[in-house]
Amino acid sequence: MRIFDPHIHMTSRTTDDYQAMYAAGVRAVTEPAFWLGQPRTTVGSFRDYFDTLVGWERFRAAQFGIRHHCTIALNPKEANDPRLAGVLDLLPRYLVKDGVVAVGETGFDAMTEAEEKVLVHHLDLAREHGLPVLVHTPHRDKAEGTRRTLELVAASGLPPGMVLIDHLNEVTVGLVADSGCWMGFSIYPDTKMDEGRMTAVLKEYGTERMIVNSAADWGRSDPLKTAKTGAAMRAAGFSEDDVDKVLWRNPVEFYAQSGRLLLDEDEDVAGAATWEGNSILRGERKDPDPDPDPAPEAGGAAGGAGGTA
Repeated sequence: MRIFDPHIHMTSRTTDDYQAMYAAGVRAVTEPAFWLGQPRTTVGSFRDYFDTLVGWERFRAAQFGIRHHCTIALNPKEANDPRLAGVLDLLPRYLVKDGVVAVGETGFDAMTEAEEKVLVHHLDLAREHGLPVLVHTPHRDKAEGTRRTLELVAASGLPPGMVLIDHLNEVTVGLVADSGCWMGFSIYPDTKMDEGRMTAVLKEYGTERMIVNSAADWGRSDPLKTAKTGAAMRAAGFSEDDVDKVLWRNPVEFYAQSGRLLLDEDEDVAGAATWEGNSILRGERKDPDPDPDPAPEAGGAAGGAGGTA
């Protein structure tokens, strides 16, 4: 099973997660820009964060055999802070960079006027740069937030096929299915959607324009939820082709509209050993080509005083 997790916040995850994801079949991810728990108070903190997404995190993922992409935006939660309005001026600089495959995540959190203004700005940027856009729907008033989002998308002039409406559930999926936009679902241990509910939605609505992700942010979450959804699909009678479509081909098709997917299987994923002089390695480095059978010193025996430790 090959997996492209199209929405996962690896900044909040450990290297153990990368190892487990690779073992489960994850070969590519997209990491949307989001909030970091502690509120940011300056534009400069966003500049450093965006640099991390396009640089260090892409390097870190590659060390575990995973292609890393990202989306760039001022997230809905922090769009309400007037001190951060200048972040919008940074975005065009990052939206032209390699590995940036969409504008996002943008959308609604508390359904404020400030959030709507920023969402409209992001939709305009997506149209100007010819990029897809990833839209967050609110955790509260989800149906109303989704309806308003779709109204703004329609008014933006963006083709609906360039828009992924995320964090959907059984209440909102029908609204988006009728719009022509892509439908995104975050699979969580306790909240949002789970594997069983997701397979029921797929049985009702089919696999076209369906995107499944693990999100895996700061709270209780699971970066293997994409793989577990694939297993649940098989158990529910879906074919291997259905699983591959939902977990690989659909996210590839959506983000390929950016023209920047990094999925060349012939290229060495790991690449450089360091990023700007930094490595994820810790401790003494092993000799990459040790002598497998070193000769003992004269008069000594292997494993004795003159042998190797």
